[in-house]
Amino acid sequence: MTRGLVFLHAFPYNPRMWEKEVAYFRGRLPVLAPHYLGLSLPEAAERVLGEMDEAGMEEAVFVGLSMGGYLIFELWRKAPERFLGLVLADTRAGADTEEGKKNRLALRERVLQEGVGFLPEALLPGHLGKTTQEEKPEVVERARALILEATPEAVAGSLLALAERPDSTPLLPGMRRPALVLVGEEDTLTPPEEAKRMARALPDARLLILPEAGHLANLENPKAFRTALLGFLAEVL
Repeated sequence: MTRGLVFLHAFPYNPRMWEKEVAYFRGRLPVLAPHYLGLSLPEAAERVLGEMDEAGMEEAVFVGLSMGGYLIFELWRKAPERFLGLVLADTRAGADTEEGKKNRLALRERVLQEGVGFLPEALLPGHLGKTTQEEKPEVVERARALILEATPEAVAGSLLALAERPDSTPLLPGMRRPALVLVGEEDTLTPPEEAKRMARALPDARLLILPEAGHLANLENPKAFRTALLGFLAEVL
């Protein structure tokens, strides 16, 4: 039985946000990082499971950041038997508020009209922590470049998927697998309090707050993120 590691990217990024993690772990175990920007969450889950089947990966530890966390919940709905464990990073279980939905749909219309050129300025102040914005210009530029790789159509598709996603809070007590909840200390979009609530609701969770990181914790503090993941994998695999 092949066991592996599946990295699930954030919005509006792509699997290249996981380049360092994929390169680091690929020598240790099978690794996948599927691309699903633009798909609905059910479509994205089917793609991930299809890629696992093609790779002969029967079970995995799923690592999802932000939108990747929402996809973990969709994967659990479809195929809980494929889970060895789960890492929920800078994400939440709840659905969007009505205001949140309206904001996403307004952003969707703007992207379809104007393209993605304005997106870094619109998103990065919320995606990156204060420390990164003030002291790590190379991380800011990397995040900006990754955003600009997206097509307007894919961004629009994912914004619709995010706005329409269900509330996954009721799933948490039944997710009986080892879970690691990670959150950047400076994350303002899915703050540490949100992570604590999620960890409390999961049956077998441990929580780590990563210093000097905002919403894109693996890019902002890769060493802390990797160390946390290594410790969890040693426990689960």
